Amino acid sequence: MTNALEEAISDFGRHLRAERDVSPHTMRAYLGDLRALVAYAAGVGVTEPAGIDVSLLRAWLAHQHALGRSRATLARRTAAARAFTRHLHRRGLLQDDPGLLLGTPKRHRDLPDVLSQDDAARLLDKMDVQGPVGLRDLAVLELLYGTGVRVSELCGLDIDDLDTGRGTVRVHGKGNRERIVPVGEPAARAIQDWLRAGRPELATENSGPALFLGTRGGRLHPTSARRIVHARIAEVGDMPDLSPHGLRHSAATHLLEGGADLRSVQEILGHASLQTTQIYTHVSAERLKQVHRQAHPRGTHPA
Repeated sequence: MTNALEEAISDFGRHLRAERDVSPHTMRAYLGDLRALVAYAAGVGVTEPAGIDVSLLRAWLAHQHALGRSRATLARRTAAARAFTRHLHRRGLLQDDPGLLLGTPKRHRDLPDVLSQDDAARLLDKMDVQGPVGLRDLAVLELLYGTGVRVSELCGLDIDDLDTGRGTVRVHGKGNRERIVPVGEPAARAIQDWLRAGRPELATENSGPALFLGTRGGRLHPTSARRIVHARIAEVGDMPDLSPHGLRHSAATHLLEGGADLRSVQEILGHASLQTTQIYTHVSAERLKQVHRQAHPRGTHPA
């Protein structure tokens, strides 16, 4: 039997779809988190929205921590609980908003694995580009590394999103935010080779305007793009096995190492917050420390 809290979650889901314009991934994550909250609340006898208070929320989050949930998961579940209690308060189902009293677990930000600039050049310069699949794969990796776009953004590109005259690509990012990203000459050349001699070989009447195609002629799927990246890196060998997101990390790191300012990198990557981009300053700092440690006679650093 559905309790009042479960009904409130369904209402919250409708609110997210209609008013918040959140991504399907975020909505699934939030609703999954809140179902875990409802299950915990039912276990302690709370089935009504009015029973949600800060003590219950803190106990639930402590229980999640005891289960070994990561800091990132705890941070997201805290955000989901806050959004939910704010919604309940606005609907008049809670007199006060207990989510305002929750602290935010600090996320532990591991430094992402990245390619060195030499490895990136070796990967792209030594790739086997025979046949339409080879031309496609080179264009995919050149664009991922050359622009730092997300794999979902790359797979969503249409041919008309490219402006070869201006050397840019129009990218549709998270939350339907659109941005214009510069495309360097190597990536532009690889894309033109793919469009000229590769795409026509794979295209079918159902291909539509998709820039990148799978072997059956449909729009390239992010899962297939991930497989392409892993396989092509493995072919070259002797470098980190990165995902498309690793190429995005590499692009951002190399931009900063080349002197780009943080705001420009934020715009290129499509980060809503500069705080998200700042992790790459730590990556560059670690690289500088490594160079200093290896090259300077007094280059030892504290751990």
